[in-house]
Amino acid sequence: MVTISSFRYLICSLLLPVAVAFAAPNPTRTVLVTGGAGYIGSHTCVELLQTGKYNVVVVDTLDNSCMESLERVRELTGCPKESLAFRKCDIRDEETLQSVLDEFPGIDSCIHFAGLKAVGESVANPLMYYDCNIGGTTTLLENLSARKIKNFVFSSSATVYGDPEKLPITEDSDLSATNPYGRTKLFIEEILRDCYASNPELWNILILRYFNPIGAHPSGRIGEDPQGIPNNLMPFVAQVCVGRREKLSVFGDDYDTPDGTGVRDYIHVVDLAKGHVAALEKLYTDESVGCEAVNLGTGKGVSVLELVEGMAKATGKPVPYEISPRRPGDVAAVWANPDLAQNMLGWKAELGITEMCEDTWRWQSTNPMGYKEEIVVEN
Repeated sequence: MVTISSFRYLICSLLLPVAVAFAAPNPTRTVLVTGGAGYIGSHTCVELLQTGKYNVVVVDTLDNSCMESLERVRELTGCPKESLAFRKCDIRDEETLQSVLDEFPGIDSCIHFAGLKAVGESVANPLMYYDCNIGGTTTLLENLSARKIKNFVFSSSATVYGDPEKLPITEDSDLSATNPYGRTKLFIEEILRDCYASNPELWNILILRYFNPIGAHPSGRIGEDPQGIPNNLMPFVAQVCVGRREKLSVFGDDYDTPDGTGVRDYIHVVDLAKGHVAALEKLYTDESVGCEAVNLGTGKGVSVLELVEGMAKATGKPVPYEISPRRPGDVAAVWANPDLAQNMLGWKAELGITEMCEDTWRWQSTNPMGYKEEIVVEN
Protein backbone atom coordinates (compact mmCIF):
# COMPACT_ATOMS: atom_id res chain seq x y z
CA MET A 1 0.00 0.00 0.00
CA VAL A 2 1.33 3.43 -0.94
CA THR A 3 0.76 5.93 1.87
CA ILE A 4 0.91 9.71 1.62
CA SER A 5 4.31 9.74 3.32
CA SER A 6 5.82 7.07 1.07
CA PHE A 7 4.45 8.88 -1.99
CA ARG A 8 5.98 12.10 -0.64
CA TYR A 9 9.36 10.39 -0.32
CA LEU A 10 9.10 8.94 -3.84
CA ILE A 11 8.34 12.34 -5.39
CA CYS A 12 11.17 14.01 -3.46
CA SER A 13 13.60 11.28 -4.56
CA LEU A 14 12.65 11.75 -8.23
CA LEU A 15 12.92 15.53 -8.08
CA LEU A 16 16.16 15.73 -6.08
CA PRO A 17 18.58 15.17 -8.99
CA VAL A 18 16.73 17.83 -11.01
CA ALA A 19 16.80 20.28 -8.12
CA VAL A 20 20.52 19.78 -7.56
CA ALA A 21 21.26 20.02 -11.28
CA PHE A 22 19.53 23.38 -11.55
CA ALA A 23 20.68 24.78 -8.21
CA ALA A 24 22.35 28.15 -8.28
CA PRO A 25 26.11 27.82 -8.86
CA ASN A 26 27.06 28.76 -5.30
CA PRO A 27 30.44 27.64 -3.96
CA THR A 28 30.30 24.45 -1.90
CA ARG A 29 30.60 25.19 1.81
CA THR A 30 32.01 22.81 4.41
CA VAL A 31 30.11 22.54 7.69
CA LEU A 32 31.25 20.78 10.85
CA VAL A 33 28.36 18.88 12.45
CA THR A 34 29.04 17.77 16.02
CA GLY A 35 26.89 14.83 17.12
CA GLY A 36 25.94 14.33 13.48
CA ALA A 37 25.38 10.57 13.78
CA GLY A 38 22.52 11.06 16.24
CA TYR A 39 18.79 11.39 15.67
CA ILE A 40 18.48 15.07 14.75
CA GLY A 41 22.05 15.28 13.47
CA SER A 42 21.63 12.52 10.88
CA HIS A 43 18.42 14.03 9.53
CA THR A 44 20.13 17.42 9.29
CA CYS A 45 23.00 15.84 7.36
CA VAL A 46 20.46 14.53 4.84
CA GLU A 47 18.93 17.98 4.36
CA LEU A 48 22.33 19.68 4.09
CA LEU A 49 23.60 17.24 1.47
CA GLN A 50 20.39 17.35 -0.54
CA THR A 51 20.86 21.07 -1.16
CA GLY A 52 24.00 20.33 -3.16
CA LYS A 53 25.60 23.33 -1.45
CA TYR A 54 27.41 21.66 1.43
CA ASN A 55 30.11 19.20 2.27
CA VAL A 56 29.63 17.78 5.77
CA VAL A 57 32.24 16.74 8.33
CA VAL A 58 30.68 14.82 11.22
CA VAL A 59 32.37 14.38 14.59
CA ASP A 60 30.69 12.08 17.10
CA THR A 61 31.72 9.84 19.98
CA LEU A 62 29.16 7.18 18.93
CA ASP A 63 28.29 6.76 22.62
CA ASN A 64 24.58 7.18 21.89
CA SER A 65 24.59 6.77 18.11
CA CYS A 66 26.15 4.54 15.46
CA MET A 67 27.90 4.68 12.10
CA GLU A 68 25.01 2.90 10.42
CA SER A 69 22.97 6.11 10.52
CA LEU A 70 25.59 7.89 8.41
CA GLU A 71 25.83 4.96 6.00
CA ARG A 72 22.11 5.35 5.45
CA VAL A 73 22.52 9.10 5.02
CA ARG A 74 24.90 8.30 2.15
CA GLU A 75 22.34 5.89 0.73
CA LEU A 76 19.48 8.39 0.91
CA THR A 77 21.40 11.29 -0.60
CA GLY A 78 23.62 9.43 -3.07
CA CYS A 79 26.33 11.91 -2.12
CA PRO A 80 29.95 11.42 -3.26
CA LYS A 81 32.22 9.94 -0.62
CA GLU A 82 34.10 13.20 -0.24
CA SER A 83 30.88 15.12 0.56
CA LEU A 84 30.34 13.34 3.89
CA ALA A 85 33.28 12.63 6.18
CA PHE A 86 33.19 11.11 9.67
CA ARG A 87 35.78 11.28 12.41
CA LYS A 88 35.27 9.74 15.82
CA CYS A 89 35.92 12.56 18.24
CA ASP A 90 34.91 13.75 21.68
CA ILE A 91 34.89 17.53 21.37
CA ARG A 92 36.34 17.77 24.88
CA ASP A 93 39.48 16.14 23.46
CA GLU A 94 41.20 19.25 22.14
CA GLU A 95 44.04 17.41 20.41
CA THR A 96 41.67 15.23 18.36
CA LEU A 97 39.36 18.15 17.61
CA GLN A 98 42.30 20.23 16.38
CA SER A 99 43.42 17.37 14.14
CA VAL A 100 39.97 17.30 12.51
CA LEU A 101 39.99 21.06 11.94
CA ASP A 102 43.52 20.81 10.51
CA GLU A 103 42.48 17.95 8.21
CA PHE A 104 39.52 19.92 6.84
CA PRO A 105 40.72 23.55 6.56
CA GLY A 106 37.69 24.42 4.41
CA ILE A 107 35.32 24.22 7.40
CA ASP A 108 33.68 27.63 7.72
CA SER A 109 30.61 26.90 9.85
CA CYS A 110 29.45 24.60 12.62
CA ILE A 111 26.14 23.07 13.70
CA HIS A 112 26.53 21.92 17.30
CA PHE A 113 24.36 18.97 18.42
CA ALA A 114 26.84 17.00 20.54
CA GLY A 115 25.87 16.53 24.17
CA LEU A 116 24.00 14.46 26.71
CA LYS A 117 20.23 14.93 26.84
CA ALA A 118 18.45 12.70 29.39
CA VAL A 119 16.73 14.75 32.09
CA GLY A 120 16.63 11.98 34.70
CA GLU A 121 20.27 11.08 34.15
CA SER A 122 21.24 14.73 34.51
CA VAL A 123 19.53 14.88 37.92
CA ALA A 124 21.36 11.74 39.04
CA ASN A 125 24.74 12.78 37.63
CA PRO A 126 24.87 16.55 37.14
CA LEU A 127 28.67 16.80 37.03
CA MET A 128 28.78 14.48 34.02
CA TYR A 129 26.35 16.79 32.21
CA TYR A 130 28.21 19.97 33.08
CA ASP A 131 31.52 18.42 32.02
CA CYS A 132 30.21 17.00 28.74
CA ASN A 133 27.79 19.67 27.57
CA ILE A 134 29.43 22.83 28.86
CA GLY A 135 33.05 21.65 28.82
CA GLY A 136 32.67 20.26 25.30
CA THR A 137 31.09 23.45 24.03
CA THR A 138 33.76 25.77 25.47
CA THR A 139 36.53 23.63 23.96
CA LEU A 140 34.72 23.68 20.62
CA LEU A 141 34.24 27.45 20.69
CA GLU A 142 37.87 28.09 21.59
CA ASN A 143 39.07 26.09 18.61
CA LEU A 144 36.55 27.55 16.18
CA SER A 145 37.44 31.10 17.22
CA ALA A 146 41.15 30.38 16.79
CA ARG A 147 40.41 29.56 13.14
CA LYS A 148 37.92 32.43 12.71
CA ILE A 149 35.03 30.04 12.01
CA LYS A 150 32.26 32.46 12.93
CA ASN A 151 29.00 30.92 11.65
CA PHE A 152 27.62 28.83 14.51
CA VAL A 153 24.23 27.13 14.97
CA PHE A 154 23.51 25.80 18.45
CA SER A 155 21.01 23.05 19.21
CA SER A 156 19.19 24.40 22.24
CA SER A 157 15.85 23.41 23.71
CA ALA A 158 12.52 24.74 24.93
CA THR A 159 13.61 23.48 28.36
CA VAL A 160 15.25 26.89 28.80
CA TYR A 161 11.77 28.37 29.27
CA GLY A 162 11.12 26.29 32.39
CA ASP A 163 7.45 26.47 33.42
CA PRO A 164 6.20 29.22 31.09
CA GLU A 165 3.95 31.95 32.43
CA LYS A 166 2.17 32.49 29.11
CA LEU A 167 1.42 30.62 25.90
CA PRO A 168 2.42 30.49 23.15
CA ILE A 169 6.07 30.93 24.10
CA THR A 170 7.98 33.72 22.38
CA GLU A 171 11.72 34.16 22.32
CA ASP A 172 11.56 37.02 24.82
CA SER A 173 9.82 34.87 27.45
CA ASP A 174 11.55 34.50 30.81
CA LEU A 175 14.32 31.89 30.90
CA SER A 176 14.82 29.33 33.64
CA ALA A 177 15.60 25.65 34.04
CA THR A 178 14.23 22.92 36.29
CA ASN A 179 16.99 20.29 35.90
CA PRO A 180 20.74 20.08 35.18
CA TYR A 181 20.18 19.17 31.51
CA GLY A 182 18.10 22.30 31.00
CA ARG A 183 20.64 24.39 32.88
CA THR A 184 23.44 23.22 30.57
CA LYS A 185 21.42 24.48 27.59
CA LEU A 186 20.70 27.75 29.37
CA PHE A 187 24.33 28.22 30.45
CA ILE A 188 25.61 27.50 26.94
CA GLU A 189 23.22 30.12 25.56
CA GLU A 190 24.68 32.61 28.03
CA ILE A 191 28.22 31.61 27.05
CA LEU A 192 27.37 32.24 23.39
CA ARG A 193 25.92 35.66 24.20
CA ASP A 194 29.06 36.51 26.19
CA CYS A 195 31.31 35.34 23.34
CA TYR A 196 29.48 37.55 20.88
CA ALA A 197 29.50 40.54 23.22
CA SER A 198 33.25 40.20 23.75
CA ASN A 199 34.03 40.25 20.01
CA PRO A 200 31.07 40.90 17.67
CA GLU A 201 33.30 40.66 14.59
CA LEU A 202 34.29 37.11 15.49
CA TRP A 203 30.86 35.51 15.79
CA ASN A 204 27.60 35.08 13.87
CA ILE A 205 25.34 32.84 15.97
CA LEU A 206 21.84 31.39 15.82
CA ILE A 207 20.45 29.54 18.85
CA LEU A 208 17.63 27.19 17.85
CA ARG A 209 15.21 26.39 20.66
CA TYR A 210 13.15 23.44 19.59
CA PHE A 211 10.29 21.83 21.29
CA ASN A 212 9.48 18.08 20.90
CA PRO A 213 11.09 16.47 17.84
CA ILE A 214 9.43 13.24 16.70
CA GLY A 215 8.99 11.30 13.45
CA ALA A 216 11.56 9.89 11.08
CA HIS A 217 12.72 10.23 7.50
CA PRO A 218 9.79 9.23 5.23
CA SER A 219 11.90 6.46 3.71
CA GLY A 220 12.00 4.69 7.07
CA ARG A 221 15.77 4.35 6.73
CA ILE A 222 16.82 6.67 9.57
CA GLY A 223 15.02 7.52 12.79
CA GLU A 224 15.31 7.76 16.55
CA ASP A 225 17.20 4.87 18.16
CA PRO A 226 17.55 5.56 21.90
CA GLN A 227 19.83 3.35 23.94
CA GLY A 228 18.04 1.58 26.81
CA ILE A 229 14.61 2.73 28.01
CA PRO A 230 13.48 5.77 25.99
CA ASN A 231 13.29 9.05 27.89
CA ASN A 232 10.85 10.66 25.45
CA LEU A 233 7.22 9.83 24.70
CA MET A 234 7.25 8.99 21.00
CA PRO A 235 10.05 6.40 20.90
CA PHE A 236 8.46 4.70 23.92
CA VAL A 237 5.08 4.60 22.14
CA ALA A 238 6.77 3.23 19.02
CA GLN A 239 8.46 0.48 21.01
CA VAL A 240 5.13 -0.45 22.59
CA CYS A 241 3.61 -0.66 19.10
CA VAL A 242 6.38 -2.94 17.86
CA GLY A 243 6.21 -5.19 20.95
CA ARG A 244 9.42 -4.17 22.70
CA ARG A 245 7.47 -2.65 25.63
CA GLU A 246 4.28 -3.96 27.23
CA LYS A 247 2.41 -0.67 27.58
CA LEU A 248 2.75 3.07 27.85
CA SER A 249 2.46 4.95 31.12
CA VAL A 250 0.57 8.22 30.69
CA PHE A 251 1.70 10.45 33.53
CA GLY A 252 -1.37 12.35 34.66
CA ASP A 253 -4.84 12.77 33.16
CA ASP A 254 -6.03 15.60 35.40
CA TYR A 255 -4.23 18.58 33.86
CA ASP A 256 -6.17 21.64 32.77
CA THR A 257 -6.13 20.54 29.12
CA PRO A 258 -8.91 19.31 26.78
CA ASP A 259 -8.40 15.63 27.64
CA GLY A 260 -6.50 16.01 30.91
CA THR A 261 -3.13 14.88 29.56
CA GLY A 262 -0.08 17.01 28.95
CA VAL A 263 0.05 19.09 25.77
CA ARG A 264 3.27 19.67 23.83
CA ASP A 265 4.41 21.20 20.55
CA TYR A 266 5.55 18.17 18.55
CA ILE A 267 7.62 18.94 15.46
CA HIS A 268 8.59 16.52 12.69
CA VAL A 269 12.33 15.87 12.71
CA VAL A 270 12.53 16.54 8.95
CA ASP A 271 11.01 19.99 9.45
CA LEU A 272 13.45 20.54 12.29
CA ALA A 273 16.40 19.50 10.12
CA LYS A 274 15.27 21.93 7.42
CA GLY A 275 15.19 24.62 10.10
CA HIS A 276 18.89 24.09 10.71
CA VAL A 277 19.62 24.43 7.00
CA ALA A 278 17.59 27.65 6.91
CA ALA A 279 19.55 28.94 9.91
CA LEU A 280 22.87 28.18 8.23
CA GLU A 281 21.72 29.89 5.03
CA LYS A 282 20.80 32.96 7.09
CA LEU A 283 24.25 33.11 8.68
CA TYR A 284 26.02 32.80 5.32
CA THR A 285 23.91 35.53 3.73
CA ASP A 286 23.73 37.93 6.67
CA GLU A 287 26.90 38.63 8.61
CA SER A 288 25.04 40.92 11.01
CA VAL A 289 22.86 38.29 12.72
CA GLY A 290 24.87 38.68 15.93
CA CYS A 291 23.62 36.17 18.50
CA GLU A 292 19.90 35.46 18.24
CA ALA A 293 17.58 32.78 19.63
CA VAL A 294 14.78 31.38 17.45
CA ASN A 295 11.95 28.97 18.31
CA LEU A 296 11.44 26.00 16.01
CA GLY A 297 7.96 24.63 16.59
CA THR A 298 4.59 24.23 14.90
CA GLY A 299 2.69 26.68 17.07
CA LYS A 300 0.14 23.98 17.90
CA GLY A 301 -0.28 21.82 20.97
CA VAL A 302 -0.96 18.06 20.82
CA SER A 303 -1.92 16.04 23.89
CA VAL A 304 -0.43 12.72 24.92
CA LEU A 305 -3.68 10.91 24.13
CA GLU A 306 -3.95 12.62 20.73
CA LEU A 307 -0.46 11.36 19.92
CA VAL A 308 -1.41 7.86 21.10
CA GLU A 309 -4.49 7.97 18.86
CA GLY A 310 -2.34 9.10 15.94
CA MET A 311 -0.06 6.10 16.39
CA ALA A 312 -3.08 3.80 16.63
CA LYS A 313 -4.25 5.06 13.24
CA ALA A 314 -0.77 4.68 11.76
CA THR A 315 -0.39 1.09 13.00
CA GLY A 316 -4.00 0.00 12.62
CA LYS A 317 -4.24 -1.24 16.20
CA PRO A 318 -4.79 0.28 19.66
CA VAL A 319 -1.81 1.35 21.75
CA PRO A 320 -2.01 -0.21 25.24
CA TYR A 321 -1.52 2.36 27.99
CA GLU A 322 -2.27 3.02 31.63
CA ILE A 323 -2.77 6.24 33.55
CA SER A 324 -0.05 6.86 36.14
CA PRO A 325 0.46 9.70 38.66
CA ARG A 326 1.90 12.97 37.43
CA ARG A 327 5.68 13.26 37.33
CA PRO A 328 7.29 16.01 39.41
CA GLY A 329 8.29 18.95 37.27
CA ASP A 330 5.95 18.22 34.35
CA VAL A 331 3.86 21.17 33.18
CA ALA A 332 0.38 21.05 31.70
CA ALA A 333 1.02 22.62 28.32
CA VAL A 334 3.88 24.05 26.26
CA TRP A 335 3.89 25.23 22.68
CA ALA A 336 5.78 27.77 20.62
CA ASN A 337 5.12 30.97 18.81
CA PRO A 338 7.17 30.25 15.66
CA ASP A 339 6.63 33.62 13.94
CA LEU A 340 10.25 34.75 14.27
CA ALA A 341 11.49 31.64 12.45
CA GLN A 342 9.23 32.40 9.51
CA ASN A 343 10.06 36.11 9.43
CA MET A 344 13.80 35.77 9.99
CA LEU A 345 14.64 32.42 8.39
CA GLY A 346 11.80 31.96 5.91
CA TRP A 347 11.04 28.64 7.65
CA LYS A 348 7.84 27.09 8.96
CA ALA A 349 6.84 23.55 9.90
CA GLU A 350 4.96 21.81 7.08
CA LEU A 351 4.32 18.29 8.39
CA GLY A 352 1.53 17.39 10.79
CA ILE A 353 0.77 14.73 13.34
CA THR A 354 -0.31 12.24 10.64
CA GLU A 355 3.10 12.34 8.95
CA MET A 356 4.86 12.26 12.33
CA CYS A 357 3.08 9.06 13.32
CA GLU A 358 3.21 7.35 9.92
CA ASP A 359 6.92 8.05 9.49
CA THR A 360 7.69 6.93 13.04
CA TRP A 361 5.87 3.68 12.45
CA ARG A 362 7.58 3.08 9.11
CA TRP A 363 10.95 3.50 10.80
CA GLN A 364 10.13 1.41 13.88
CA SER A 365 8.29 -1.40 12.08
CA THR A 366 11.14 -1.96 9.62
CA ASN A 367 13.83 -1.41 12.29
CA PRO A 368 12.24 -2.92 15.42
CA MET A 369 15.56 -2.98 17.25
CA GLY A 370 16.77 0.29 15.78
CA TYR A 371 19.94 0.16 13.70
CA LYS A 372 20.81 -3.26 15.13
CA GLU A 373 18.19 -5.11 13.11
CA GLU A 374 16.24 -4.39 9.96
CA ILE A 375 13.20 -6.04 8.35
CA VAL A 376 13.07 -5.94 4.56
CA VAL A 377 9.56 -5.16 3.34
CA GLU A 378 8.70 -6.48 -0.10
CA ASN A 379 6.42 -4.34 -2.25
